[in-house]
Amino acid sequence: MFRPALACILAATAFPAVAQDADYVDDRSSPAALMRSLYNAINRREYARAWSYFAQPPAADLEAYAAGYADTQNVELITGLAREEGTAGSFYYQLPVAIRAQAGDGSARVFSGCYTMRLQDPSVAGDAFEPMHIESATLRPSDAELDEALPRKCGDGAELPPLDPVAERAKAIFDAAAVDKCDIAPAFDAEDAKPDSYTLTFRYEYDDDDQPERTARLFRFLCYRGAYNESHLYYLFTEEDGVQPLHFAKPAFDIHYVDDDREGAVDHIALEGFSATADLVNSAFDPATLTITEFSKWRGVGDAGTSGTWQFKAGTFRLVHYAVDGSYDGEINPEVIVDYESAP
Repeated sequence: MFRPALACILAATAFPAVAQDADYVDDRSSPAALMRSLYNAINRREYARAWSYFAQPPAADLEAYAAGYADTQNVELITGLAREEGTAGSFYYQLPVAIRAQAGDGSARVFSGCYTMRLQDPSVAGDAFEPMHIESATLRPSDAELDEALPRKCGDGAELPPLDPVAERAKAIFDAAAVDKCDIAPAFDAEDAKPDSYTLTFRYEYDDDDQPERTARLFRFLCYRGAYNESHLYYLFTEEDGVQPLHFAKPAFDIHYVDDDREGAVDHIALEGFSATADLVNSAFDPATLTITEFSKWRGVGDAGTSGTWQFKAGTFRLVHYAVDGSYDGEINPEVIVDYESAP
């Protein structure tokens, strides 16, 4: 077992905080979640909450701790894989961390290092359970870019696999969105939490045919899983725009039933316009056709619902087909309301 030194340099360095209107996050379920909660508290200027995550005071007093962030504007965090060691009644973790701190004048500095955390074994806790907390931290300035500054190892643990900066960036954006939008625990195992990743080639409409094809990367994250539907969020990386969340065009429609009986036959479906959504239900990406398909079931047997197809072209996904099956008749009989795939 390693014995962490109770030393923290956080208050000695003026780490800026991100937007004060950031959504509230307070999660001690894992070392990475605790880190996100710490910096979320700093982002929101909730320094007493940030202070509470430490086992030992990180500064002389709370006032001094808060003063260390007086010029803070933005902090961006990435984390590696935590190394765990157990001892009688406790679990200890070492977590590689890198942050980019932006000051009020727009300047930014990168810091990297390791956090040591302790969790009291919940199964043997008595009357006073202690949640996971920070025992110590060692952060030092780094000349590397944020994606390259994450330590390869902490302490005498095994070296981490090579970092994929683009995938890490996509995961960081997804983690921020998932706090409010997704049901990410406890139903998902480690394999579920890994995104699907694809490499695509394309040309923008203004590119010449003799120009080399551009490269993009598509990431699909599991967001929600229910009895017969699951949803995903998608992110696209290009050299021009970096990692961006994808939104998909969807038609708005009104189903008219015979005799206004919603359990009866469909008279017609009226297309009323279009909107955009970030999540797709029961979706899949086909690398051969460069399409994302969706089939959203309105009930488990799948005889009612919607289906759509989005084609990757010129660096973006475009809606090319959409159908609605509005009848709960035990049959798969959708009505196509958008069709840009078929020849005129």
